[in-house]
Amino acid sequence: MTAASKPLPDAMPETPINAGPGRSIRASGLPAATGYAAAIIMVGLATLVAAALDGVTTVPNLSLVFVLPVILTAVPFGLGPTLAAAVLGALAFNFFFTDPRWTLQVDDPANIWAIGLLFAVGCIASTIAFTSQRRAAEAERHRQQAATLQAGSRAIVAATAPKTAISAALDACESLFGAPVVLMVVPNGEPETIALRGQLKPDDAELEAARSALALARFTPASVYPFDGSRFDFWPAATEEAAVAIGLAFEPGERPEEAGPLVETLASLLLLRLTALRAAQGMSSQG
Repeated sequence: MTAASKPLPDAMPETPINAGPGRSIRASGLPAATGYAAAIIMVGLATLVAAALDGVTTVPNLSLVFVLPVILTAVPFGLGPTLAAAVLGALAFNFFFTDPRWTLQVDDPANIWAIGLLFAVGCIASTIAFTSQRRAAEAERHRQQAATLQAGSRAIVAATAPKTAISAALDACESLFGAPVVLMVVPNGEPETIALRGQLKPDDAELEAARSALALARFTPASVYPFDGSRFDFWPAATEEAAVAIGLAFEPGERPEEAGPLVETLASLLLLRLTALRAAQGMSSQG
């Protein structure tokens, strides 16, 4: 490997990957304030319904009216607003419908059980909703990752020039993770090529970390001796003809568990395509 480098432009428009931006892979829902506001509104409506029923006839288990806001909040809003609905519902039932009314005191042990059961239902519903939402978000994230990886792989394989293949790999990495990307290509006996995506540019120490990852043929994480100042995690791929290292700058502690296999797949595909393009170029020059 040689210390000389041949940088490519930061922005290379060829072969865009349209499977979706990496930031959209992360689970995104309604703002938290919307969920809490909905919990308050629904508990208020449940209180009005309970008051109307209580004024007309004697309703056994009136506390069940306050289960509805808990369930309706759990489906779209998740853990926090659901717990809020459970707490508010229990307080509203206690304050308005248990003796002595208009206080938070409870004289009848049966009402204590009703309030406790209402809160327990809220906790169970919120836990189920949180687990379901997290699984749904993970499933959607994996689906988008698979689509992005497939689109990126096709773009790399279809590339007819090294610059286009490198651009496709950069696009795929940026779409997958929404993080700054640096890509180093080292053809055998030629100057290394460095290409970037994102606003963060690697310094000399980080490029040295990439070279170390290539030399040792192993993953080099960020902020680890002897490259303590490196902000990039580097994944290498190498053959006898060339080597590729892809680096991603994640926020501290936010590297996805699946990042390694995904980046290694793209690095290996890129390396194979660059090798094939170089061999084809050599054959055409000989002809």
